[in-house]
Amino acid sequence: MSDGTEQTKKFEPKQTVQLAPPKDDQITPEYLSKCNGTNEGYPTLVAIKGTVFDVTGKDSYAPGKQYHVFAGKEPNRALASSSLKLEDCTPEYEDLAEDKKKVLDDWFTFFSKRYNIVGKLQSDTGSNL
Repeated sequence: MSDGTEQTKKFEPKQTVQLAPPKDDQITPEYLSKCNGTNEGYPTLVAIKGTVFDVTGKDSYAPGKQYHVFAGKEPNRALASSSLKLEDCTPEYEDLAEDKKKVLDDWFTFFSKRYNIVGKLQSDTGSNL
């Protein structure tokens, strides 16, 4: 059994990344959808489990690149399933098996060590449940 330190280290970036303090700005799903790398004047954002990361300037999220399918979305299900299919880029993940949820948690850790947190995604319902 590991204390978690070894597990966390495997997600460390190869080069040191200076991250800004996390923000908790409220970001609407509508705004997030515009942040897909194709709209001038908008950053490129990816949300994971309600936390919004700024991936602007990272080539792999640019139009036509491998991870562009995630840009402007909350692709929890796709990340948990290691899928690059557009139809899997949905926020719902609660019904997934525990091993898939662990993969999603690993992606969250990966992103949090590389990209600035710029806000929290507002829920569509507006409730705080």
